[in-house]
Amino acid sequence: MSNILFICSKNQWRSPTAEMLFKNHPDHWARSAGTSDKARIKVNEQLLAWADVIMVMERRHKQLLHQQFPLILTKKTLIVLDIEDNYRFGDDELISILREKLYNYL
Repeated sequence: MSNILFICSKNQWRSPTAEMLFKNHPDHWARSAGTSDKARIKVNEQLLAWADVIMVMERRHKQLLHQQFPLILTKKTLIVLDIEDNYRFGDDELISILREKLYNYL
C-alpha cells in the first residue's frame, strides 16, 4: 500500500477531487492538502512524511514545498501534474484529466 498526497493551493477543488478518486482503492491511500494559508487542510511536515508520492497540481506548488520543506522532499517522489486552477470540485473534465494523468496509479 502506498500513500499519495495531492497538493493544490486552497485544498478545495483539485486536490480533494484527486483524493476522492482513490477512495476505497485497494493499493493506495490518498490525502490532500493546500499550500495557501487559507487552505482547508494546510500542507505540513506530518503529511509530507506520511506520503510516499507527492503530486502537485502546478510547478509553483513544487517550488513552495521545496522552499518550506527542503529536507523532507529530498527523500520523496514529487510529480507535477500541470493542472491549472480552472475547475470546481468533482468537475467532469477535471476527473477525466486526473484519470488520464493518474492512469498508472488508478
